[in-house]
Amino acid sequence: MTNPPELPPLEVFDEDWQRALVVVAHPDDMEYGGASAVARWTSQGKHVAYALVTSGEAGIDGMPPEEAGPLREAEQRASCAVVGVQDVEFLGGADGMLEYGLPLRRDIAATIRRHRPEVVITGNFRETFGPGVLNQADHIAVGKAVVDAVRDAANRWVFRELADQGLEPWGGVRHVLAGGSPLATHGVDVTDHLAAGIESLKAHTAYLRGLTSGGMDPEEFLEAIARMTGSRMHCKYGVSFEVVNFQFF
Repeated sequence: MTNPPELPPLEVFDEDWQRALVVVAHPDDMEYGGASAVARWTSQGKHVAYALVTSGEAGIDGMPPEEAGPLREAEQRASCAVVGVQDVEFLGGADGMLEYGLPLRRDIAATIRRHRPEVVITGNFRETFGPGVLNQADHIAVGKAVVDAVRDAANRWVFRELADQGLEPWGGVRHVLAGGSPLATHGVDVTDHLAAGIESLKAHTAYLRGLTSGGMDPEEFLEAIARMTGSRMHCKYGVSFEVVNFQFF
């Protein structure tokens, strides 16, 4: 049996910015690693807001969506509070039925114009997380729409109705970060903030209890991933991101 190929080193992500917006499909999407980076950034005094495209209402098999949605929203707010985030909104998309297209791009572009971030953080939009590990359709749709919505948010002549609603164009996004990507290029040292990230995942109590795979240990799971990423950064624990640049000067 041959050993898997060694992954390339990760470049340290530039933290010379102050405002970020997280846009992901479901409650708990950021908590599988990315929340530890958020804890680091809020500890630096940066402002981070969250926009969840759905309420995760289809995510608990034994609970009907009309009950699961409000519960998962509450768990997400509690999870965000652990990592220093108070600004949380839900865009009302249908969990499990998101489609890439103009309506999704418009909703995300409007959110970007409202928050006016320098950095937008989303999830992996590639087809897989790695060999043999398929991504989920909602993640792919949202991630791709985020990348395009950054351009849409900056263009006065795309979704003109947004300006009529008082949402003026915003071209200040410098980077999109996609967490969990198999094409990660950059990393964030979360050695001092992994514990907060673990607690933020644990805040999704009902969702974790409802997993049909027999459950998992958040601490063991996140520590293992963070240790592997840290080895690519020469630190104890790290979180990786694929970075898409929008400003070059």
